[in-house]
Amino acid sequence: QVQLVESGGGAVQVGDSLRLSCTASGRSFGSYSIGWYRQAPGKEREMVATISSIAKTNYADSVKGRFTISRDNVKATVYLQMNSLKPEDTAVYYCNAGSYWGQGTQVAVSS
Repeated sequence: QVQLVESGGGAVQVGDSLRLSCTASGRSFGSYSIGWYRQAPGKEREMVATISSIAKTNYADSVKGRFTISRDNVKATVYLQMNSLKPEDTAVYYCNAGSYWGQGTQVAVSS
């Protein structure tokens, strides 16, 4: 059993930055690949970034060069640093580990 709790969302303006955190409780955090996903109103949930157990990363084309995913296995936390935010980044952001999902954190970017 893994529980995931996201934090760090908020309302910002175009060009601002935010750092999301996903903190896990449970066993074997370090062995999981962790992903950040997002879902905008009326749209399907989409992958934003993933990081494997050996810290290999993967990004959606829409966020490459702006977002950075990282992990701290000691703190059982995965971060998503989001820079140069755009209105199209507005969504609820979810953390995923295997079949486990967090409750989501809202990001709203206004122009």
